[in-house]
Amino acid sequence: MNGKDERAALGPAGRPGGQRAPEDGAPAALRDEVAARAHALGAELAGLGAMVATAESCTGGLLAWALTETAGSSAWFERGWVTYSNAAKQADLGVPAATLTASGAVSEPTARAMAEGAARRSGARLVIAVTGIAGPAGGSPGKPVGTVCFAWSWQVDGGLAVLTSRTHHFDGDRARVRWQAAAFALAGAAQAIAAAGGGTLTA
Repeated sequence: MNGKDERAALGPAGRPGGQRAPEDGAPAALRDEVAARAHALGAELAGLGAMVATAESCTGGLLAWALTETAGSSAWFERGWVTYSNAAKQADLGVPAATLTASGAVSEPTARAMAEGAARRSGARLVIAVTGIAGPAGGSPGKPVGTVCFAWSWQVDGGLAVLTSRTHHFDGDRARVRWQAAAFALAGAAQAIAAAGGGTLTA
């Protein structure tokens, strides 16, 4: 199937057909929101002829799952990494040890380094990076459970990449934190594209 045929295979909005969402206790409405955002982002990327790569830690592959749930996703999904440990972030994405030491794994500098490394290795025009503390353990006074850092890299004309990052705190249990983070990451990707003048999606 060529790219044109695959793009034509996009299903209706909402949760696409295919695999069921992971059953981890997250509300169905939240899972459906993630699926719908991923579907809309995939359709936008297909229309732009652009590919996306993901670099995930606390979401454990939820972004990659959501972005490949729709039939024809090979038209926009390039590859994904799940780099849970600091060693994996360094080995697979080239995150500098100095960044991890100075800022920690859950930080915007680390998220930005993850996005930059994934962009270099994949050549994808859009990269979404996520690192955080889903809980129930692992939090600290400065970085409580539910703290998640995001970075988005969007390559504009001329090969230059626009890199943005944000930190957000999510309430709820581990499943809710992970799914809320996935929804936030996808919404941020749409915003990053629109802000750079590359598309029309809004959050």
